[in-house]
Amino acid sequence: MNEPRPTRTVEQYLDEVLSLVAPLDDVFMEPYTRAAGLTLAEPVTSRGPVPAFTNSGMDGFAVHGDDLAVGAVLLEVADVPAGSSEDPAVGSGQCARIMTGAPVPTGCDTVIQRELVTEADGSIVVNEVVPAGANVRHPGEDLAVGDAVLAPGHVLDARALALVAACGRDEVAVVRRPIVNVASTGDELSPPGRDLARGEIYESNSTFLAEAARRDGAEVLRVSVLPDDPDAFAAGLDALAEHADLVVLSGGVSVGDYDVVRIVLAERGDAQFRAVFMQPGKPQGFARWRTPSGRVVPVLALPGNPLSAAVSYELFVRPVIDRLQGRPARTWSAAVADDTWSSHAGRRQFVPVSIETDADGVRRLRRAHRRGSASHMVSALALADALASVPEDVTSVQPGDVLLTRSLA
Repeated sequence: MNEPRPTRTVEQYLDEVLSLVAPLDDVFMEPYTRAAGLTLAEPVTSRGPVPAFTNSGMDGFAVHGDDLAVGAVLLEVADVPAGSSEDPAVGSGQCARIMTGAPVPTGCDTVIQRELVTEADGSIVVNEVVPAGANVRHPGEDLAVGDAVLAPGHVLDARALALVAACGRDEVAVVRRPIVNVASTGDELSPPGRDLARGEIYESNSTFLAEAARRDGAEVLRVSVLPDDPDAFAAGLDALAEHADLVVLSGGVSVGDYDVVRIVLAERGDAQFRAVFMQPGKPQGFARWRTPSGRVVPVLALPGNPLSAAVSYELFVRPVIDRLQGRPARTWSAAVADDTWSSHAGRRQFVPVSIETDADGVRRLRRAHRRGSASHMVSALALADALASVPEDVTSVQPGDVLLTRSLA
């Protein structure tokens, strides 16, 4: 007979699963051209000032600011294209044609745009005056030498890598991608592309778990569907865990007679199962699985209903993968409900929602599916861009209510 499971809040259970892992200490130097998606292990500092030299912010003419007056005629004495190493002498009453990004001649302090002058016979006539110092970029305006520009834990996306290159660094210290292997369990699972027999369903959880883990920076080496036979399941779990930093399972964590994940992990895996005050995803479990070679690997066991598994991944698995890489905790932000639905008393509800920002800059949310957070709804998460959190003491959400949300990106 199954004993009642210990109960946990979402935060309490998250603390438990986070305690299973520590940040990976596998750090290596990687060329910035191959570092996309990796996580910084050490700060990136600027190799030199950015900009590196005084340069023009406009196509125009480099001048002495004191020479500018409507109707003034300035003699053009030089042409400075971008990339030039020349530093022509430009005296009072003179100017140099200059391109955006080109070095400003030492004697000049201002750049006047081409559209504000008339060009004629090797000279320009000033039609409109700009302030002295206009359109000149100075060394170090953006970054000084040695400035820390990116901190450990930063994920190297296109914007971050452009910054790495701009501050002169050709390689970065990064954390190895954690290896996360996944499996769904159950004899009822069938691969897509064939006709279903009575009692079968198409297997989709392993697809979600694998691709979500890859999205979050992990390397996925094995994706499996494991049977309900205890010995075959254990052998499959051995294979998943042998070269992994984390194994994620879906299905078989409830209290039924055939819930093989619960049965095998409880008998052989130092497992703990919890009833978490949330909907969907109440049954959860974790274990430390010892492989035949003696490795001990953390295992997170999620419910099998598709939305339950996906929400559980976002709340518990994603933070564990982030911790392995030394990434900061993800944040929640407020949005205003434009929808009405009911919630379960005593359980925090997590609802897939779509968010739009209105003309006043207010973030507004609606359920992505009319069934909200029903645990079997495969389509709900695919139509959403965020999860909304409904507190345990709220039983009805109304338009105008403010809820916390977290992006699914």
